[in-house]
Amino acid sequence: MRVIVALGGNAVLRRGQRPDADAQLVNVRAAARALAGLAGEHELVITHGNGPQVGMLALQSAADPGLSGPYPFDALGAQTQGLIGYWMQQALQNALPGRQVLAMVTQTLVSAVDPAFADPAKFVGRVYEQEEAEKLAAEHGWTVRQDGPHWRRVVPSPTPQRVVETRLIRRMVAEGVIVVCAGGGGVPVVRDERGRLTGVEAVVDKDLTTAMLAEALECDAFLSLTDVPRVMRGFGTPEQSEIGHTTPHELRALDFPAGSMGPKVEAVCRFVETTGDMAAIGRLEDAERILGGCAGTIVTPNGRWPLTSTL
Repeated sequence: MRVIVALGGNAVLRRGQRPDADAQLVNVRAAARALAGLAGEHELVITHGNGPQVGMLALQSAADPGLSGPYPFDALGAQTQGLIGYWMQQALQNALPGRQVLAMVTQTLVSAVDPAFADPAKFVGRVYEQEEAEKLAAEHGWTVRQDGPHWRRVVPSPTPQRVVETRLIRRMVAEGVIVVCAGGGGVPVVRDERGRLTGVEAVVDKDLTTAMLAEALECDAFLSLTDVPRVMRGFGTPEQSEIGHTTPHELRALDFPAGSMGPKVEAVCRFVETTGDMAAIGRLEDAERILGGCAGTIVTPNGRWPLTSTL
């Protein structure tokens, strides 16, 4: 099978953890060990989050007195793709001696007239108390919004249209290479009036980019791996319950938070609806069990996995 895995940002930097390189390396190595079994049995493509790292670099860039202005988000996205991609590539090479692993800095094409540019909504960076968030917003020209009990910076998140390097990724996967790509959803780019690619100040949703890339690569399964064992029905209420096997139709009838589980649910539903194949949401350490149908929230057209006829 050809499997694409989207690693949540917690796979590299867990909530509340200091952003020290040593701590992040420990997490990346654990992620590589968790994915080694999948790589041994299947063709594997890996994407990953970068929200905490982008937010940290953006704050450092804005506060650097040696710069005439902060680095734009497309440049920060490329930096974090390179950093996390390097860590993941090396960890996978050490976990899977003899396997070829390639980490790519990839670009994701978006529309220059996407309405998201007028309505920043994608959370990036660390959490703050309201007073500190509003102070930083005034100092740096940020837009901030409430994220649960805390406040965070938000930036535009336009809809991904295509990963520019899709053909190259497909070629590498066909040759047995494990490809790490589309970090943080990919560097957001648009085509100008002359058809040239140019970066834009935005962040593309990682899971939506992964779903789109999974379809383009003709993947058989799409796993969105995070730190929760399953999607919850009625989360935070007395009626809360885990969702095991389900369909896009059933998931779309439920309500999920826009800033956390919502994009993951939308991404897996899009992939299953478009391809008729399998997608799932679950914990990183359960990756092999999810593909085996024993863990996670598994989404298929008919709610069955492995897929069987409904006739």
